[in-house]
Amino acid sequence: MTYQQEEIKPYHEGEKASQVEQMFDGIAPSYDKLNHRLSWNIDRGWRKTAIRQLAPFRPQKMLDIATGTGDFAIMAAQMLHPQTLVGADISEGMMAVGAGKVKALGLQDIISFAREDCLNLSYDDNTFDAVTAAFGIRNFASLDRGLSEMCRVMKHGGHLSIVELTTPVRFPMKQLFWLYSHTVLPLYGRIVSKDKSAYTYLTKTIEAFPQGERMMEILRQAGFSETAFRRLTFGICTLYTATK
Repeated sequence: MTYQQEEIKPYHEGEKASQVEQMFDGIAPSYDKLNHRLSWNIDRGWRKTAIRQLAPFRPQKMLDIATGTGDFAIMAAQMLHPQTLVGADISEGMMAVGAGKVKALGLQDIISFAREDCLNLSYDDNTFDAVTAAFGIRNFASLDRGLSEMCRVMKHGGHLSIVELTTPVRFPMKQLFWLYSHTVLPLYGRIVSKDKSAYTYLTKTIEAFPQGERMMEILRQAGFSETAFRRLTFGICTLYTATK
């Protein structure tokens, strides 16, 4: 089984990467504000939960995929104290915002940013102790290739921690989330970010993304083992963990 996000729009990989890059470059200045407000700041707790999963392993060299404005990278650096942490993303605009935050916090000796194609990472095999991703892998043109690359650059015995938005599966949260994601989220996102498509696109990617046991199978096919998942906040978000 392979997974490609053709359900959203029939982009070729290069076209989708360009479209995603342009969209996130455009909303970069308002991205943090929107995320925190639209999730009622619960997204901070989701990130902390994902980072705590890595604490017992004391990773020293980390890679944060689809890092965006670096929220996850910054929190991981503050909580785990790695020697180095690379935040990789395709959007220069998002990473520019992140670099400003990192400098203001004095973390520039630990955190660096790199423009990377997440389907074809430039790093050698077995480079990182831990690879993370928060709310970004659903934008991959090919989830299979993206996860395979994350596995390739991770050291044997390394650890994966992913948090991703998902659709609740139980009543009444399933119905309430559908209403919120199809009305409040795109309307507020459009008003604040001035982007007509960004938060409509967000809803579509959440609904199209594989969840639960299906995601476990995709992780295993990408080369990971000891896969597990945990639904957070009634299933609005899911934590995925695995090892190599």
